[in-house]
Amino acid sequence: MVGVIRRMNKLNALLNIRNGPGAVILPKEVTRIHLEFASRWNDGQYGPRKFWHNYLPRLKFWNPAIPMIVNRTQDTAGPATLTIYMLQNKSKGAPTRSPVTPDNQPNSSFTGSSKAPKPTPAETTVEIDMKGLHSDVILHHFLEKTGAVAVTPSPQDVAALREAEERTERAKVDRDVMARYLFAKKRDASAIAQAKSEAASMRQPM
Repeated sequence: MVGVIRRMNKLNALLNIRNGPGAVILPKEVTRIHLEFASRWNDGQYGPRKFWHNYLPRLKFWNPAIPMIVNRTQDTAGPATLTIYMLQNKSKGAPTRSPVTPDNQPNSSFTGSSKAPKPTPAETTVEIDMKGLHSDVILHHFLEKTGAVAVTPSPQDVAALREAEERTERAKVDRDVMARYLFAKKRDASAIAQAKSEAASMRQPM
């Protein structure tokens, strides 16, 4: 039974990362993405953190060739920005492949040390100020500025998602039934204990 539950959890995780908001294909002009926000969600940092947590995994899944750098800081009063790097217009002589190399590509950081790099001569950047924005709004701006195309779930995924929703609903009903059963059992046990206590009190000599 444990093995079945473990497999179902893995299937649900795979379905979740393949489908939903953020499951999009980015155009080939997008060369890399950089996010900077605070680790804590005070001062307008909550939306950026949710965007990173909810949507970035799907963006990475569907666009594995595009580097996505995350720079997390401890300064909640600091900026929360999403920088999109794109190839410049071909009419300006930009190359048709990504100009990103290990030399101009920092790693993600949890200590604020991976600031957004300067664009290469072949790139231009678009910046979204995420601070104070809801994660859905950030995603809307991101899709609008990149021209990303949403991924259509496969028939198999649609069926699997429907089945997962049905399992979730059945599990909720089962939990409610069990909760009512345990409550009734506890109530009956309390009533019996009280009755025994009262009976014992009545048998004591005056």
